[in-house]
Amino acid sequence: MRRNDDLQYDVSEAIRWEPLLKDADIHVSAQDGVVTLTGTVNSYIKKLEAEDAAKRIAGVKAVVDNIEIKLHNTENEDEALTGRVQQALGLNSSVPHAHLTVHVQDGWVNLHGDLPSHFEKEATLKTVKGISGVRGVINHIKIISDQTDQIEKDEIERALKRNWAVNEKDIEVQVIGNVVKLRGTVGSIFQREEAEKIARNAPGILGVSNELLIEYRF
Repeated sequence: MRRNDDLQYDVSEAIRWEPLLKDADIHVSAQDGVVTLTGTVNSYIKKLEAEDAAKRIAGVKAVVDNIEIKLHNTENEDEALTGRVQQALGLNSSVPHAHLTVHVQDGWVNLHGDLPSHFEKEATLKTVKGISGVRGVINHIKIISDQTDQIEKDEIERALKRNWAVNEKDIEVQVIGNVVKLRGTVGSIFQREEAEKIARNAPGILGVSNELLIEYRF
């Protein structure tokens, strides 16, 4: 396990290195692999960027994101934000927006609907997270797939092997019906989430059980 002060320094430098966070007021503390982020930013995307920067650091086992988003909302901001979200989703060809409903309260965007794939779900979330005025996203989207293709375990293993960020030799892939189970060890939260993202791209996937453990590697 890495020393707390070394981990705190590396995460602080990683956050400072991100152009979007250059002037952000973010403080970092570390204890036994758990990194806590505090401070304030003026957009949801900056909050996510700081969290992602921390996850990429080797030795980080968990991130506690206590960063606050400070916005200057007007009285009718929720109504205006709803319009911006609906417009952005409508302009994204990867998002079947007709299957989605949007509700905004105090800057929090609630998304409901059924989509056929995780790709479309992720495209929806990515679009909403980047919209000005969003404080957070509450995701109620369900994956309802009509795929009858058998999930190919070998295809998932080859996809993991192609990705430079993932050491596939330490990952075991199991397929149970339309669910993929990932077991083994990785070196960071980023690698854990990247492996899950790769698995979710397989045709016919309804869910991924991510049981990968994070193990610091010298």
